[in-house]
Order: sequence, then C-alpha cells, then structure tokens
Amino acid sequence: MPESTVRRYAGLFGIIASALIVVHVPLYFLYSGAPPDWNIKTRTLIGIIGCVFYILYFTGLRQLIHQVDVASDWISGVIQAAGLLWVAMVFVPQSMEVGAAISVDHDIDTTKEGPFAAAQYLMQGLISRLLMGLFLIALGIVVLRLRLLPKWVGRSAFVLAAINLAFVPAIFSNDNPSNFYAVQGWGTTASMGMSIFRSARRTTPLPTSPTRVPTPTR
Repeated sequence: MPESTVRRYAGLFGIIASALIVVHVPLYFLYSGAPPDWNIKTRTLIGIIGCVFYILYFTGLRQLIHQVDVASDWISGVIQAAGLLWVAMVFVPQSMEVGAAISVDHDIDTTKEGPFAAAQYLMQGLISRLLMGLFLIALGIVVLRLRLLPKWVGRSAFVLAAINLAFVPAIFSNDNPSNFYAVQGWGTTASMGMSIFRSARRTTPLPTSPTRVPTPTR
C-alpha cells in the first residue's frame, strides 16, 4: 500500500476514534450522583467503538513508520504495543462498569461503587498513564528523527507525555473521581482524552516524507 494511502487511512481512523472518545468523556459528567444505566451503557458503547478504530490507527501508524524507515521497526513496534495495551486498559474497565450496572437492581456510580470499582483504579489511572507516556515519547522520537511530521509535533508529544506522567503519583491520592488529581480523577480522564486526540490528529495526510529511506533491493 502506498505511503500516502497509509497516511490517509491512519489519520482518518485516528480522528474518528478521537472524536468518539471526546464525545464519550463528557457523558461521565452529566449526573452529579449515580447515573442511570442507559448513560453507562451508552458511554461504554461509544468508548469501545472508538477503541476499535484506535486499533486500526495504531496499526496504521506502525506501518507508516515502517514504510518511511525500515530501520525504525523496533520503535514503531513500541508505539503499536503501547497503543494496543492502552486500548486493552480501556476495554477491561468499560466491561467492568457495564457489568456492575447490570448486576445491581438500582443506579450506582460505577466509577467508585459496585463489585468491580476498585479493580479499575490502576487500569484507568497509573497503568494507562504510563502506557500513554510511553506511546507519546516513542512517537516524539520518531517524528524528530525521521521528520515524519513537523518538528513541533514531536516536541509537543514530549510535553503531553510529561503531563501524563505527572499523574502517575496520583496513586498515592484518594479515589474520589470528582477530584481533579486522584487515582482516577476527572483530570486524569480529561487530559488522557486530550493526549490521544492531539496525537491522532497529527497523522493527517502529508504529501510525502522528506526523509524516506528506500528499502534495499537484492
């Protein structure tokens, strides 16, 4: 598949996925108390569909890097692995939230109540933050080294990585999701969405890569 086509589809899938996540996050803040089941199921459905598109985005991003520079396969593998594991960290808590909502006969706030609430904390907080930080750092390195995209993209990827890693110590904070800086506070959720949205937008198609390294022929 030509590089321009990979760029186009990777960018398209990334933007679709990010748009769905941007729609998905505000649904967590519609109700001050326990949300109704329809809200939990709707936001989960939107988030899961968005993550399916993220699988396509991360895979396309790895393929794009491979086509630009075969020698960067290792770091492109890190980018894909970090992205796919981040998706897994979204799938599991989302399943837990819906399962908790279905298993009880009254409305509950599944982010902090129910049989699976505490099991979500690290997946939605610390682990997701570390994976997103790894993804952004690797992306920044690739962008600056290969000039895959403008330099400001690589630099801002490092800034976003620093923001994500700054939330790692929140593991020592409380578990109130209404707090900005908590183990799974709203600051964690909102800035996570911003990071992935911004990184996905930056893969919008560019005409060509100025530093293409041709694959040797025998």
